[in-house]
Amino acid sequence: MLIRTLLRAFAVAALVIAGSSAYAQETIRLRIASGHPPANTYVALMQSFFVPEVTKRVAAKTKHKVEFVEGYGGSMVKVADTLEGVQSGIIDIGGYNFGFEPSNLPLHPFQVMLPFGTMSPTMSVKLVRIVFDKVPYLSKVLEDKFNQRLIALIADNGYNLGTTFDWNTVADLKGRKLAGAGLNLKWLEYAGAVPVQSSLPEAYTAMQTGVYAGWIMFPSGYVNFKLYEIGKYYTETGFGAITWHGLTMNKARFAKLPKEVQDIIMEVGREYETLTGKVNEENYPKQMEALRAAGAVVKKIPESVRVDWANAMKDWPQQKADELDKIGLPASQVLKLTIEEAEKLGYKWPVRYKIKSV
Repeated sequence: MLIRTLLRAFAVAALVIAGSSAYAQETIRLRIASGHPPANTYVALMQSFFVPEVTKRVAAKTKHKVEFVEGYGGSMVKVADTLEGVQSGIIDIGGYNFGFEPSNLPLHPFQVMLPFGTMSPTMSVKLVRIVFDKVPYLSKVLEDKFNQRLIALIADNGYNLGTTFDWNTVADLKGRKLAGAGLNLKWLEYAGAVPVQSSLPEAYTAMQTGVYAGWIMFPSGYVNFKLYEIGKYYTETGFGAITWHGLTMNKARFAKLPKEVQDIIMEVGREYETLTGKVNEENYPKQMEALRAAGAVVKKIPESVRVDWANAMKDWPQQKADELDKIGLPASQVLKLTIEEAEKLGYKWPVRYKIKSV
């Protein structure tokens, strides 16, 4: 009788061990998406670096296996719906532009509020990481209000202005319909242009049909979407390389992952973050050359024109800070910190914006 009882106990224990072992080795499936296509550098790096690196490291360093289900170019979530997609769990990981969330994340595109900043994507992403680390609100609000964890910040290349017409001074832009996205429409407004909200997937047709005559755009976008075919003038205005995208993961899904898988996702996320700056920096001169080779007229405006444009906007950063401070956001702190930390990294502003301490 005792032997039978012991045998039963051993059998149950074996089943439990086998079950837990099977569970431990169960494949973890994660849905990763962006509304933008892989023609955007950050999405290409999600596809070519983040996904394979996490997959490889989890297989090599843990008993688990990760399989990604990928959906880019709006196949799972649209550009302006990615935050909500991650928040609700429709997707597990999403890459998106904070600038398309003006009501949810009005402070997060703070570099846009300080135009004519560094044109170095590597400096830009380093700068924004410093600010995020020194102002916990920026990451915490994503977790507390939107149920997602920030995995990586994402740098864009330096922003310039592509147009269907030649121009040499800020006055030449007055009354012209020009496109932008979110807050950078203000840059156009202060130049006297007529700002038009748009997105890259519709840019070619909109410029072709005369909806607008130009775009605030980094060179990779201008090359990859062949906008030079419609607007052959690409002018280096040096608005700045803006880090205003993020890669985030649904917080509840992240919490359910084994600790070692969590650590790998965060580790690869930080490497991906750095890579967005490095790759954009390396690609910038190649893309400028590609524009020239494609027949675009590429030129650089004199520093005096940048100073004129920056002077036209010199009061706007404080106005934005006041507006966001009033609704309880640490805007003055963030903008002041960004200006000062950029200088510590060696950047000299063409016009030094003044932000009052609060």
